[in-house]
Amino acid sequence: QDSAELLRALLHGGADIQQVGYGALTALHIATIAGHRQAVDILLQHGAYVNVQDAVFFTPLHIAAYYGHEQVTHLLLKFGADVNASGEVGDRPLHLASAKGFLNITKLLMEEGSKADVNAQDNEDHVPLHFCSRFGHHEIVKFLLQSSFEVQPHVVNIYGDTPLHLACYNGKFEVVKEIIQLSGTESLTKENIFSETAFHSACTYGKNIELVKYLLDQNVVSINHQGRDGHTGLHCACYHGHIRLVQFLLDNGADMNLVACDPSRSSGEKDEQTCLMWAYEKGHDAIVTLLKHYKRPQDDSPCNEYSQPGGDGSYVSVPSPLGKIKSMTKEKADVLLLRAGLPSHFHLQLSEIEFHEIIGSGSFGKVYKGRCRNKIVAIKRYRANTYCSKSDVDMFCREVSILCRLNHPCVIQFVGACLDDPSQFAIVTQYISGGSLFSLLHEQKRTLDLQSKLIIAVDVAKGMEYLHNLTQPIIHRDLNSHNILLYEDGHAVVADFGESRFLQSLDEDNMTKQPGNLRWMAPEVFTQCTRYTIKADVFSYALCLWELLTGEIPFAHLKP
Repeated sequence: QDSAELLRALLHGGADIQQVGYGALTALHIATIAGHRQAVDILLQHGAYVNVQDAVFFTPLHIAAYYGHEQVTHLLLKFGADVNASGEVGDRPLHLASAKGFLNITKLLMEEGSKADVNAQDNEDHVPLHFCSRFGHHEIVKFLLQSSFEVQPHVVNIYGDTPLHLACYNGKFEVVKEIIQLSGTESLTKENIFSETAFHSACTYGKNIELVKYLLDQNVVSINHQGRDGHTGLHCACYHGHIRLVQFLLDNGADMNLVACDPSRSSGEKDEQTCLMWAYEKGHDAIVTLLKHYKRPQDDSPCNEYSQPGGDGSYVSVPSPLGKIKSMTKEKADVLLLRAGLPSHFHLQLSEIEFHEIIGSGSFGKVYKGRCRNKIVAIKRYRANTYCSKSDVDMFCREVSILCRLNHPCVIQFVGACLDDPSQFAIVTQYISGGSLFSLLHEQKRTLDLQSKLIIAVDVAKGMEYLHNLTQPIIHRDLNSHNILLYEDGHAVVADFGESRFLQSLDEDNMTKQPGNLRWMAPEVFTQCTRYTIKADVFSYALCLWELLTGEIPFAHLKP
């Protein structure tokens, strides 16, 4: 009540009701974010523009729908809010309410007199039904499909996904049942641009066998259906490592010998893509073993990996082990060379390291805070099974070989590495207590003064200049606010050299396509031009400067 009285006093005193602040937010936007119905009412009665848009074109109604403020939503509609106003990426209030699962707000938006366009599409052609299906809000799905809203249940987005696809990709079983029961099976036969039906999608998710069973019970679904590129649900389960689902599919008649064609491969290799090969290439050894030794019910003799079509055993197309042997030999050589070339004071034993809490994670494994040789350190610990993955071994060896050469106050300090066994791979660096610039700006929402921003900008520039002017110049390739770490005194260091390369290694293998984070990525990298230079780092640095000055995430309105 005190806030309301103060608001009235300010308005009577001549305060500009339409004044915009950070992010082009008006007082009406802020009152809506807070869910302060009385403040919203006062502002509207004093002439606040109900359809005013912020920096991403969100109206107060967008915000009320996103935060689930029912009373504020009702009030905004009463004052004539545009129920079909479009945000910067084409999202309407109904998209947001559907995504967040607010059934009552969805109903308010669909009421006569303020009826939202239930089939409105955003910039990626998603309709509201896509969003509530993806996030598992089955009550909203049921409401939209049961009512006389003329919902188009089989509509596709720019990726060819129906709402049923998104429900299956995310394992939303209740939504899947609602869609099929209320709108039929048409979506079950549609393929997206990745040659996947809803059945493929459920096998990609792989964690809900009951969902897969339910789909197989539909007359239009075949367990061996091949997408346009030839891959089956079994391929999906093998590729994503879902061994229980693989066993279930095999037990129910899935054909392990059907082949997929990879358009990126030469024509001579296109017929080699069995599901076994997909599992093999992803390092899912347990699935490879299961497929190699799986015995079909009609076979009288055990299956073995050398069986041929027409023989007694079940035929399984097993890739030649030669490539794997070559790869493993090279990996072993890389580790041995690194071990021999790394100065002795950088060699660590895992027993020397004391692990504390987890402070980060990635595809490689986890990052811990800990202690080593009486120092507080950060430990990048690789998963125990990553030696199966050539790319992880490559990344580890390359990162250690780069870190051990670095010595600059604006670059993360290397402490050492565990090299004795691939199952114990770890990289140890100094611990920077202030966290990342990203966390400071976007999670803690800290406001920095100009002097603090200049200190960070100059420190990062010094660190990058050092990298680029070494005898063997290094291109970072992943410079972004996540990898700029801050001391408590406000100074910064450049960190995370997992994607870095020596600039002289400009061959196709080393300058891989699209490393790093897309939001900070230079155009020549983003467009998959494999020949690029330190200028790619300069572009990323410029985006970090922009982010530092504006406090906003680069291209926040776009989905990577």
